[in-house]
Amino acid sequence: MSTLQGKRVLITGGSSGIGKATAKLAVQRGATVCIAARGKEALEQTRQELLRDARGGEEQVQSVVMDISQREQVNEVAKEIQQRLGGIDLLINNAGIAHVGYLEQETPEAYQRMIDVNYLGSVWVTQAFLPQFMAQRQGNIAFVSSVLGLMGLFGYSAYCGSKHALTGYADALRQDLLRYNIQVSVLFPADTDTPQLQEENQSKPPETASLAGTIKTADPDDVARCFLDGIAGGRYHIIPGHENRLTLWGVRHFPWLARQVIDRDLRKFWRRSTPG
Repeated sequence: MSTLQGKRVLITGGSSGIGKATAKLAVQRGATVCIAARGKEALEQTRQELLRDARGGEEQVQSVVMDISQREQVNEVAKEIQQRLGGIDLLINNAGIAHVGYLEQETPEAYQRMIDVNYLGSVWVTQAFLPQFMAQRQGNIAFVSSVLGLMGLFGYSAYCGSKHALTGYADALRQDLLRYNIQVSVLFPADTDTPQLQEENQSKPPETASLAGTIKTADPDDVARCFLDGIAGGRYHIIPGHENRLTLWGVRHFPWLARQVIDRDLRKFWRRSTPG
């Protein structure tokens, strides 16, 4: 997909954060965009903002209420989207939630929610549109994972598990769809200035905050630009930010060293914070 001009794009979690920034840029580049999320009011507010950049009128920006964790609802809404747009050319599975906290305080409900939204939610949406993609034998399916979809970090056991699952699904899906000429891409952002990150920061254990403290928070507009440019360039793994790319390069090529560095920093934190 070398250009978005005239393309039909569906973005889940499109009312805020990276999803909203990606939707805005896609509209500016001439795409017809449909944003999906759970909150009707936030969706409509975002839609009105996006229309300011739309040159194709009201029809260029649409919205649908959808809870991606509810498979039957996803299937019904997918039919509505296909009727409205006549199909889609690019599916961006962006919707997701985060959870951070001490392992001993985690609940079964937290683990289940991470899997239901971050992993299965993207699976249900993808599965709902796969027949159309396979029939037209072209298109792009993209996922927003996380740097924690390729590595682990203190306090993020439930979140990391769900994002690793999403990364594994995309790996297999990419091969499954080769014969259909459908491109798969995965975005691996680090901390990005979004409402979700602000919420995470309220419950981060001090160890986690210390480990993340040296990482520069990314601008969602920069992440969106990297994302769409990567998709247009046919890239599978899309990693925004030089520091982020360097970190993941180390994790993938020297995992033992990456673990040593993180473990060392954790032990330093505990020594500093332990009286005496």
